[in-house]
Amino acid sequence: MKPLKRYQYERYAVLCKLAYPRVFRHTRYGFDPNGQRIIRDRNGKIMIRVLWSKKQDEVVVVFKGSHSVSDWILNLAVWMKNCRPLGLPYSIHAGLHYLLQQESQPSRNEDKLGVSVLVRLETTLLPLIQQGKRVALTGHSSGGALACVVADYLERRTPKSIKRVVTFGQPAVGSWGFYQNYTLAHKTYRICCDIDIVTFLPPFPFLYWHVGKLLWLYNGRIYENTPTFLRFGRSLLSWLIRPFSYHLMSKYIRNKDFFDER
Repeated sequence: MKPLKRYQYERYAVLCKLAYPRVFRHTRYGFDPNGQRIIRDRNGKIMIRVLWSKKQDEVVVVFKGSHSVSDWILNLAVWMKNCRPLGLPYSIHAGLHYLLQQESQPSRNEDKLGVSVLVRLETTLLPLIQQGKRVALTGHSSGGALACVVADYLERRTPKSIKRVVTFGQPAVGSWGFYQNYTLAHKTYRICCDIDIVTFLPPFPFLYWHVGKLLWLYNGRIYENTPTFLRFGRSLLSWLIRPFSYHLMSKYIRNKDFFDER
């Protein structure tokens, strides 16, 4: 598995952050003026951005995380939903399943009604894949979980079309069957930051599973594939001792920039 480069990390992290505002000037980030397609949810809100440039062989698909009350309510749908009707041999979080299968409101005149988010996205990507472009998928929080499912779906229907999957602070996605049958573990980077509680959700050990290579950004270092129970233990310890850590002189020295030079 190739290491994730710093410029790749920064690129995907910035795009995930910019997925939340309604307005995103994609040309500032090297994409063509006509190199953006928007996938909307059932309420007409932007859910996914597809970005590309003629000069690059990579199409970037950016999934927005939970951003409304209804999204957060869907996060509570923690039962499993079978994905076999989608051609996937496993079950995933019911809320994620609903987000992919909900009707997508049209973004362009040629978009038809009655099409799911997943089908709208696939229809958008197929012409680009046929041009020889490969797809990188990224997302924050539940958007990262969606990126994993969609990437696996596309890879099964258009083999070797997926370049990589990079997620930030994502919850677990699906069942043990999902862990066993996910086809892109060697191309998936799951990035967790410090003691991000969302990365431990849903709180059902051995029922929900993560996939891909874990990159845990903790205490100024990158830890790879740290077991969940060990990461949780260290995170819990951090919560307990954090108030005392602010007493260290290193904290006072770090904050020297608050003072103007006199």
